[in-house]
Amino acid sequence: MDGGAHYNPRSVEAVFRDFNGRRSAIIKALTTDVVEFYQQCDPEKENLCLYGFPTEKWEVNLPAEEVPPELPEPALGINFARDGMQQKDWLSLVAVHSDAWLLSVAFYFGARFGFDSADRKRLFTMINDLPTIYEVLTGNAKKQSKENSPVSNHTSNKSKSGSKGRGSESRKYTKQAKDEDEDEEEERLVEDEDEGHCGACGEIYASETVEFWICCDICEKWFHGKCVKITPARADHIKHYKCPLCSGNKRARP
Repeated sequence: MDGGAHYNPRSVEAVFRDFNGRRSAIIKALTTDVVEFYQQCDPEKENLCLYGFPTEKWEVNLPAEEVPPELPEPALGINFARDGMQQKDWLSLVAVHSDAWLLSVAFYFGARFGFDSADRKRLFTMINDLPTIYEVLTGNAKKQSKENSPVSNHTSNKSKSGSKGRGSESRKYTKQAKDEDEDEEEERLVEDEDEGHCGACGEIYASETVEFWICCDICEKWFHGKCVKITPARADHIKHYKCPLCSGNKRARP
């Protein structure tokens, strides 16, 4: 650090990886692990916070004792409102505060490591390209994905891998046959409104890979099979699929 005015111990890419790991952890807590998360947020306990770690692990715990803490703190007392509102609304509120916390942590690192305005702008752009936790939880992220990804490649590949649709129905795409001798071609795609992002991890469907997806019959969100631990073989025996969040709504409510 001697005279190294331009030296940063952490790069923009490193801070973004930290952000993405914490984000994935919180999304997991609010979706695939929602029953466990709900149970840990006991209103009878003291102020609790939801922490996401770069390792994609989450934790519900008391805030740090030292003041000021090493990192900005998440929202305190998320457990107190758990039984005073609808579970969906409570989870959405936690998601909004978690989004704010993730940004504060990322830009705390930016200030600490001396990012200039160009670095901060690049970091924000990288973060802003991802849907927020709130958007993943509510499904709003999927609507945005349609405007940012090529529909034809996206849907044609997904139809090959997404063999399981809403419950017993497979995802259906139709494509009018092309006549190579004719100048005019038409393609008609019947596209499901929920495609684009996985409801668990929030990642955009990658057209260059073959992945199995499954749709929840209740909330109509799409998930990677691996994210909800459903294989194509198992999906063939499921008549009506309920994602972990929808299953948790009934099991976790008092």
